[in-house]
Amino acid sequence: MIDWDEAFEYLPGLTVELKSRPGVVDTIVGYDLTMVPPIWLKNDPCPRYPHELRVVSRSSVQACSLNADIASNQNQAGSNPGLLSIR
Repeated sequence: MIDWDEAFEYLPGLTVELKSRPGVVDTIVGYDLTMVPPIWLKNDPCPRYPHELRVVSRSSVQACSLNADIASNQNQAGSNPGLLSIR
């Protein structure tokens, strides 16, 4: 069975840290749905499982900006100041 959520979580270009070697970072170059383990790193000849990695940095591209406008949200959402508005 293919875990599509996992495949989209570990996309090529993400910077990850090896949990077994803190401070060692690498870049995901691919997620092979047919391989176990499925994640290939740029500077590591062995594929990795997701539980072996910690995502350090996602893409620097933002699809939209999120602003926590508490006053505006309180007016719109009643007493829920934790709501985020998208602008």
